[in-house]
Amino acid sequence: MSKRNKIIYWIATIWLSLGMLSTGIVQLIQLKEETAMMNRLGYPAYLLVIIGGWKILGVIAVLIPRFPLLKEWAYAGFFFVMSGALLSHFAVNDSAKEFFGPVLLLVLTFVSWYFRPVNRKMVRQFQ
Repeated sequence: MSKRNKIIYWIATIWLSLGMLSTGIVQLIQLKEETAMMNRLGYPAYLLVIIGGWKILGVIAVLIPRFPLLKEWAYAGFFFVMSGALLSHFAVNDSAKEFFGPVLLLVLTFVSWYFRPVNRKMVRQFQ
C-alpha cells in the first residue's frame, strides 16, 4: 500500500469514526433534538438506541486490527444506515442542510472501505 493511500485511508477512517461515534452517542442518549428529528421522519424513538448502539460497535469493528469479516459488516451497516437516512430525509422533503451529514458519512464510508489496507480486507482463496 502506498503512503498516499495509507494517509487517505486513515484520514477518512478517523473522520468516519468520529462522525459515527458522535452521532451514535447522541442517538444512544436520545438527545431531545435527535428524538424530535426521528419523530418528524416517522420513526419510533427506541430506534435511536438500536442505531446508536450499532454505530458505536461498528466504529470499534472498523478500528480494531484483524477481523476483516466484521469490518465488512460494519462498513455495510454504515452504508445502509446512511443511505436510509438520506432516503428518509428525502421522503419528508427536508431542506438541503439535512442531507449534508448523511452524504458526508456515506462518502467517508466508501473512501475508508476502498482505501483500507490489505490486512483489513477479506481475502478470497480459490482452489
